[in-house]
Amino acid sequence: MDCLHDLGGKQGFGPIPIGDNEGFHHDWERRMWGLARSGIAQSITIDWFRHGLERMVPVDYLTFAYFNKWCTNYFMILLDEGTISMSEIRAGHVENPAPPAAAKSVTDILTLNRDANVSFAAKAAQPARFRIGDQVTTKRAVRANHTRLPAYASGATGTVIAHHGGHLLPDQGALGQHVGDHLYTIAFKARDLWGEECDPRDEVTLELWDSYIV
Repeated sequence: MDCLHDLGGKQGFGPIPIGDNEGFHHDWERRMWGLARSGIAQSITIDWFRHGLERMVPVDYLTFAYFNKWCTNYFMILLDEGTISMSEIRAGHVENPAPPAAAKSVTDILTLNRDANVSFAAKAAQPARFRIGDQVTTKRAVRANHTRLPAYASGATGTVIAHHGGHLLPDQGALGQHVGDHLYTIAFKARDLWGEECDPRDEVTLELWDSYIV
């Protein structure tokens, strides 16, 4: 993402709380996690879900708790799909609930979790443009839509240290389209990203698609 929701490299948002490892602070958060794992919105891709979060009003994104963002995003997705209506959201329940699903066995649950571990490898239409050791520069174009190129690495030059073959391009996945593109690991010197105050020995490595490179 390349918008206010991309906070990488930005300052002024206060300290990061450290030491709270509970994960869930309220019972409803556990339920939200369970609903998400149950596949309540079957048609979405992971990048569609991420893009939904990026479409939140910035002040809400910056102030909502983690699972509050999830809940809001699922409301949006289910509204878009026509699964629920705004009046049902206001009421807190659906007008015509489906009968309870049959209880799943441990074997069923393990099978569902195994099936959820999908591969994102996909054949790319074009041959790879770069090899390990090549110096590459990322694009500087600002995007309103979903991207996995962080704003702080836009227009930066780094070195290709790995090529992973073709993988699904997140930018298209957020639109519900499955397009393969070459994926690389690129190493950037911290000083090239953050300035001379950084230790010259430090690097930042990012997994970036061919489409992000000039």
